[in-house]
Amino acid sequence: MSTADYDGPSTSRQKAKTSSCINSCVGGGGPSRCSDVSSLKQELLAALRDDFTTILKAEFHAVLGESLSSIKSELLSFKKELSSGLTAVQESFTGLNVTVAEMEKSLSTCTDDIVGLRKTVDSLTKTVAQLEDKCDDLESRSRRQNIRIIGVPEDDPLSASTAAVSRLLKEAFGFAEEPLLDRAHRIPIPKPKAGERPRPIVAKLHYYSDCVKILSKARELQRIKMNGTTIFVFPDYTVRTARARAAFTDCRRRLRGIEGVRFGLLHPARLRITHGGTTGWQYLSTSVINNWSHVC
Repeated sequence: MSTADYDGPSTSRQKAKTSSCINSCVGGGGPSRCSDVSSLKQELLAALRDDFTTILKAEFHAVLGESLSSIKSELLSFKKELSSGLTAVQESFTGLNVTVAEMEKSLSTCTDDIVGLRKTVDSLTKTVAQLEDKCDDLESRSRRQNIRIIGVPEDDPLSASTAAVSRLLKEAFGFAEEPLLDRAHRIPIPKPKAGERPRPIVAKLHYYSDCVKILSKARELQRIKMNGTTIFVFPDYTVRTARARAAFTDCRRRLRGIEGVRFGLLHPARLRITHGGTTGWQYLSTSVINNWSHVC
């Protein structure tokens, strides 16, 4: 409903009264009549203003009421969705807190287990090192009566028999009798081709005194000439001991050129150096390699 279509009772009475006043003023009612007309016009305008305000308020209330109802329903729906979303987030957060607590407990348990396992590994490592040392020592003791002969040709299939090796040792070192051997054999590697170096012979002597005597003679003679062939006799060391002693090779070669210096390798692998009649230094292989300027 618009303001143009509305015509309340007060407005109609004011219109009729104003029309009669205007007619009387035009018909010669005088100045007093004209003043009445002016006051009526003002009253009419005030009434129209009040009516217009009332109409606008009614229309605004109707329109805003519908809009507010729609907005209120939307807000309630949004609030409900937000509430359900917050509930889900809270549940998820609670579940995550539980999961984090369980993980912290598991990590704490794993850390304790790792600490315990580390101690166990360290203990086992020490035990294994001790067992390796013991095994190497036992193997070295089992080889203490062995000698290794290098350079014996393989032309004769029986060149590595106990009888042949015993006869070879007697001739090489000038013994009155042949040393007694328990067994002798070449090391178990493929047979070399013609022109290649023959395989070493490992021989086990029955008496340790014979082994000491043979090695002492071999150190004195170093290179032994027999029938146009040069042979060498060495102790039969374990692989670990042989590698440790081989680490001194370069140092020993350099020490040979220094006047007044004597040296020797002690069992299992210690370099002993004598200078000017004074024996003052013994080195492991790592110490010698890392301190060339001091030793050599």
